[in-house]
Amino acid sequence: MPEYDAKARLRRQLELDLRQALTRGEFEVHYQPLVDLAANVVTGCEALLRWHHPERGMVSPADFIPVAEDTGLIGEIGEWVLKQACTEAASWPGDIHIAVNVSPVQFRSKTLALKVAAALAESGLAPGRLELEVTETVLIRDDEEALTILQQLRELGVRIALDDFGTGYSSLSYLHRFPFDKIKIDRSFISDIGEPEDSSPIVQAVVHMAAARRMATTAEGVETEAQREVLRQLGCSQMQGWLFSPAVPAAKLKRLLSAQAAAA
Repeated sequence: MPEYDAKARLRRQLELDLRQALTRGEFEVHYQPLVDLAANVVTGCEALLRWHHPERGMVSPADFIPVAEDTGLIGEIGEWVLKQACTEAASWPGDIHIAVNVSPVQFRSKTLALKVAAALAESGLAPGRLELEVTETVLIRDDEEALTILQQLRELGVRIALDDFGTGYSSLSYLHRFPFDKIKIDRSFISDIGEPEDSSPIVQAVVHMAAARRMATTAEGVETEAQREVLRQLGCSQMQGWLFSPAVPAAKLKRLLSAQAAAA
């Protein structure tokens, strides 16, 4: 099967290139603003990895993250992103937090809390300004082990968010058992908001449930003013998406934050 062989070769080459990307300095962290829906100001940013391949140009995370996870490289890459993001965020205004994704491989490594503590110490970032985003996939393997890791992170003083809420397994049960600070509502529930038979009742239920447990809520993938207005009326805390800004390089993000501070 020539087509299969070609795909296999492409993946093998991608893996080889990925192993060299860190040492060659081909990775870059971009930052997508998180916007307070009530005040309409940036209160945080999510760190998102970008890969500038010397031959292929910009490689989508959707293409290389699965390879990094399969090969175990995601641990080393994830640690690099964490350090970069903490160092960058330490130079921002003190009220802006940084959100960093934690992969299932990183979460289960048993050294996550140590690496987070090291990144905070090296960067000088206050622990309360770091928010770690985990998905439900990290929680289904071993509830007790996951709870122990989450408690270790909580003891460091960092915030913990449940990412892509509603797309995983038994989302609701986790909210009773794990100490999350925030729920991130998946974009699949946001895309049709404002249309007939939309997902507004689901979003409203999540917002109310989160508020009852003193958790904040962030809506992902907000692209229209109509979506923003519905989310604001529903009481959602934050939004992120192309309506306000895509993920941008560190220098551009810093200019945006400086302009916001000057206008305050």
